[in-house]
Amino acid sequence: QVQLAESGGGLVQAGGSQRLSCAASRNIFSINTMAWYRQAPGKQRELVAQITSGGIINYADSVKGRFTISRDNAKNTVHLQMNSLKPEDTAVYYCNAVRALSDGTVYHSWGQGTQVTVSS
Repeated sequence: QVQLAESGGGLVQAGGSQRLSCAASRNIFSINTMAWYRQAPGKQRELVAQITSGGIINYADSVKGRFTISRDNAKNTVHLQMNSLKPEDTAVYYCNAVRALSDGTVYHSWGQGTQVTVSS
């Protein structure tokens, strides 16, 4: 598995912006997909955004047009730029990495999570 460390969470006002970063313990070009998930209290963890090693990006409908996921291979880091934040964006945000090997083995790695709180 890959060790992942998130940073950049905190308190932000509605309409504001926040940038999350996820540093991986290995070269991310060897990771098939990196993603951001979030989990609000009492809610199921949900996918927010993901980016493949080939640059294919998907966003949850709730964040399209507001969030941007990007990858910096040289720094083994993935970012999530969050703009126009809403109170409903409040959650613990987790970095996720998925690596599929040629033998069919799939590794899922998770960061420790970082709290994002959006005030009204």
